[in-house]
Amino acid sequence: MASSPASLQTLARLLGLSRTTISDALRGTGRVSRATRQRVRQTAKSIGYRPNPLVATVLGSINRRRREVYHGALAVLDLFEPGHWPHGPFPRELISGAKTRAQEMGFSITEFVAGNEALPLPRLHGILRSRGIRGIIVLPAWRQPDLTALGWDDYAGIFTDEATAGPMLHSVCPDHYSSMLSLLTLLAERGYRRPGLILERGRDLRIRHRQRAAYSAWQTAHDGAEIIAPLITAGFPSPGEFGPWFRRYRPDVILSHYNEAPAWVRASMPRARPGFVMLNILDRTTPSAALDLQPRTIGARAVELLVGQLLRAEFGIPDWPSRTLVQARWVEGPTVRPR
Repeated sequence: MASSPASLQTLARLLGLSRTTISDALRGTGRVSRATRQRVRQTAKSIGYRPNPLVATVLGSINRRRREVYHGALAVLDLFEPGHWPHGPFPRELISGAKTRAQEMGFSITEFVAGNEALPLPRLHGILRSRGIRGIIVLPAWRQPDLTALGWDDYAGIFTDEATAGPMLHSVCPDHYSSMLSLLTLLAERGYRRPGLILERGRDLRIRHRQRAAYSAWQTAHDGAEIIAPLITAGFPSPGEFGPWFRRYRPDVILSHYNEAPAWVRASMPRARPGFVMLNILDRTTPSAALDLQPRTIGARAVELLVGQLLRAEFGIPDWPSRTLVQARWVEGPTVRPR
């Protein structure tokens, strides 16, 4: 005969605690010490206890009937980085998408800027606890952020970039590799055979070389594609860097985050007219073809995944962090050949 499934009563009997204490420890509510919460959660995991997410859904429905509207609170965390803050338009678009989706799901979002002297992470931990905020969306950072000081036993979290220095959380981020492969395939269908890629080294490191890796893989895997080494620069490319690279390889389309690339071409070879694609439409200052990395979609998806964790009472650092990738959308422009 199959054994009975583990229950709150099972945990209470094993640990010598009340069912209320067990429930509060699993949900991170009430006045339960951190040591007790950890002991309860470790025991629950060892005996295979899993909370039923349908119960939370039903209780939430009851609350909605009583209060008419259910209100939950989420935090969006922007990390202060000297020399790289504020972070620009991408995080703002991401927050906009997150707020829209959160409102649809009955949640509000409060923004915090932390990691500086004014609001260190340990102090933020106390603020979030006092406000009853259990879910955190961490915005992209220029460097891999260290979030260990926040105390993740009490929170569920989603990171909206490639990776943190610690701890590793579930993440939602652009699919740079697949997006580059799709872009190069599209350009090949329009007759381009010599795409040239320009990347800033810090940006390349931050996304773990995914665009460059896809660029190299596509060139070696497609017959007729000419091999062109990418131009990787330490900062804004100088004429001494761009000119020799362009005259050597003669790319027929340039992929870059720099709006100035067409002007650099005219300065190097006035008669050359290569195509041009901006790798992030939010950086675009003049009409051109571009990739939309879909930050609003990333923000919305982050909210959906975070709310799912909260409903399942999945707090703390995940045993096996997952990554959700969002592919970029192609945006037509006058700087490439028509379809």
